[in-house]
Amino acid sequence: MENRQAIGSWLSGPRAAMEEAGAEFGYRGEQLGLPQEGPGSIARPGRRLGALAVDWGLCLLIAYGLIADSYNQAAQVWAPLVLFALTVLTVGTIGFTPGKRLFGLRVVALGTGRVNPLRTLLRTVLLFLAIPPLIWDRDGRGLHDRMAGTVEIRL
Repeated sequence: MENRQAIGSWLSGPRAAMEEAGAEFGYRGEQLGLPQEGPGSIARPGRRLGALAVDWGLCLLIAYGLIADSYNQAAQVWAPLVLFALTVLTVGTIGFTPGKRLFGLRVVALGTGRVNPLRTLLRTVLLFLAIPPLIWDRDGRGLHDRMAGTVEIRL
């Protein structure tokens, strides 16, 4: 029986094991003063990945349709550049990309609520490095959001 509990805690993850031991973490976004669920709560990873997939697909269509004359290597070079420009311009002005809007997400700055262009540029550069978005804190924010002072919330 002891062995099953050890394996069960390992399979459910370190957070679940710590909560069973009596540690209280609260909900995602509690430390930031955000609600637990509904509008204004921290965006879940599935929605964020879905929004990124939609934005990537849109940028591929733009690269293949407008920039490259055929299905060649040039479109694969241009698609990330189009995604970079799309992210910086749309998040820096209205707070979301087309994919984020479709999934009901918005990027906001902590404290002010509006993301200025410099924060957006920093966030996007870190996002394109790929490692910072994979390192999360207990609120579910990636390192790119922490360094830029932003959070991705549900609308």
